[in-house]
Amino acid sequence: MSTKKNIPTITVNYNTNGSSVKSNELGMRAMQELAYEKRGEQYLLIKSPPASGKSRALMFIALDKLNNQGVKQAIIAVPEQSIGSSFNDEPLSKYGYYFDWEVTPKWNLCNSPGEDGSKVNSVKAFFESEDKVLVCTHALFRRAVERFGIEAFDNTLIAIDEFHHVSSNENNVLGSQLKEFIERDKVHIVAMTGSYFRGDANPVLMPDDELKFQPVTYTYYEQLSGYEHLKTLNIGYYFYSGAYADDLLKVLSPNEKTIIHIPNVNSRESMGDKIKEVEHIIEELGEWLGVDTATGFHQVKTESGKVIKVADLVDDDPSKRPLVQAALKMPEIKTNPDYVDIIIALGMAKEGFDWIWCEHALTIGYRSSLTEIVQIIGRATRDAPNKTQARFTNLIAEVDASEDSVTDAVNDTLKAISASLLMEQVLAPKFNFTPKNSQSKEKEGYDYGAGGYDPEKENVGWNEEKGEYQIEIKGLAMPESEDAKRICKEDLNEVIAAFAQDKDSIGRGLFDEELVPQELTQVRLGKIIKDKYPDIDDEDIEAIRQHAIAALNITQMAKKSINNDGGEILKANTALIDGIRKFTMDVRDLDVDWIDSINPFSEAYSILSKAMTEKSLKAMAEVISSRKPNITLDEARDLAKRALKFKNERGRLPDINSADPWEQRMAQGIAYLARKKSEEQNG
Repeated sequence: MSTKKNIPTITVNYNTNGSSVKSNELGMRAMQELAYEKRGEQYLLIKSPPASGKSRALMFIALDKLNNQGVKQAIIAVPEQSIGSSFNDEPLSKYGYYFDWEVTPKWNLCNSPGEDGSKVNSVKAFFESEDKVLVCTHALFRRAVERFGIEAFDNTLIAIDEFHHVSSNENNVLGSQLKEFIERDKVHIVAMTGSYFRGDANPVLMPDDELKFQPVTYTYYEQLSGYEHLKTLNIGYYFYSGAYADDLLKVLSPNEKTIIHIPNVNSRESMGDKIKEVEHIIEELGEWLGVDTATGFHQVKTESGKVIKVADLVDDDPSKRPLVQAALKMPEIKTNPDYVDIIIALGMAKEGFDWIWCEHALTIGYRSSLTEIVQIIGRATRDAPNKTQARFTNLIAEVDASEDSVTDAVNDTLKAISASLLMEQVLAPKFNFTPKNSQSKEKEGYDYGAGGYDPEKENVGWNEEKGEYQIEIKGLAMPESEDAKRICKEDLNEVIAAFAQDKDSIGRGLFDEELVPQELTQVRLGKIIKDKYPDIDDEDIEAIRQHAIAALNITQMAKKSINNDGGEILKANTALIDGIRKFTMDVRDLDVDWIDSINPFSEAYSILSKAMTEKSLKAMAEVISSRKPNITLDEARDLAKRALKFKNERGRLPDINSADPWEQRMAQGIAYLARKKSEEQNG
């Protein structure tokens, strides 16, 4: 067996207080109760991790709308037929609720035979019936809207599961239809997602439509802290060269319940033949003993002598895969942890796949969608008896300078790092930021450490029950409009996602040695936020920017403060929660200017440099440096605005010969605008 490989990892430890799996007197778990409190909203957006109970939350809300709010009927749209089973009948009154969830079998169109195109008339028949609930796929819902028009859906609840499949892009039919429904304003909409990020970086909704939705946000931290068994989650990535199967056992333990997602056949990580790749993985695991005729699972004897069961969902031979799929739907998979040990998949076992015993989600190759990564991680974050740890590992091909497609390889690596940064943010506790001033005072329910609250400094309080930090920052701007307040409270991760997916930003942050951090933290991030929320005024844009960069940089510096404790990142000893406290307690002055002066991607580079060969790092740096942009007119204008603020504070304009690189950069912005003006006058 290969020697185990230490992997750059972020580790988050949770306190497992059982709160998220306990039910109230109505049979609702914590997230469901949170969503139910907003049941009267016409447009509701539920953002909650996998396994938090979104499907049942919708049942409670839909039943209230149907019975108490005058809504005529409800249509539940899911991305694929297999997920339709999540909305089967549930005797909710048995657990304390007022009504039962019932779907007449003929109206669960995910179970009915035929193609979606032939089922469209069933939607019309449902409208003409007295029945209350229909379940169908996104595709069938789109066709029904095209066939009957949006007016046919008036006074209906439309619930869209896995809402991240929607996009505001004009080519996304469901997104365009949703916009029409909102403009007509005659339906109720409940949108649900475990990940609000799209790999194509397009927004799910246009900002003006998004602001009409009342959000219900239940964080990963709240979910996992409320478990009974799972205490620790690790997120890591490992770079390899050559064929991935040769390095597989450096990151894979045959003793862990694992889902392996092999790369797409068209990706550079693929070995070119998906069937042979599975065979190679099985050979690496041990001696093949044959196939169980009852389940279709491969039986493999590992080096230790243990016989493990491997389910192959890659081989699409109709004489093989249906048997394996059926075996994975048997009741035993939920009750017997030894029913299956490893599942190998390509496009399956992601969204909606529920195997509570999964301890390790191992993904080979870059995934183009942040949503897909979140969904895959969600396969391992179910709570199960005796399961105290879970991990996600992304196995990524190292950049090879000799390849023709170096640029593509660099882009893939940048995207993988972006996803890792975002997942760190998603897994962290919630940050509540407040400005430090003479009126600042201790907030009840927060622990400020051994010395207690200090009125003379910026304080950091921690509420373990809520999983929230209360952080005072000197000079922090606060949002004024309701929209901006909501973004700072609920949607900072969406802002950070847009920033982390900006290739120029992360590339320069990793490899531009001449970078002035404020070019990213102030200029670039400010522009990204303005583009994302064009109707919000400049003062609120600045407040959102400050809150977003504070959240990102505090998480990154917290990671660094633990990684530097002993100087060895590869020990994977980053307890993120402890790191945040350690970092914030060690900082003498926590102010906005200082936070803006931190390169948000510097710690990612520190990890990358330990995980990659020097040759690969150099190849990446060369590609990034070839893209290094000259100053643009928009950037110069933004720099000039920053320079004006500088003048108001210090009584002089920035000096181009200053020793402070940020002051130099602002002066360069002014000089660029002056030069452009002169050229136009002479021109």
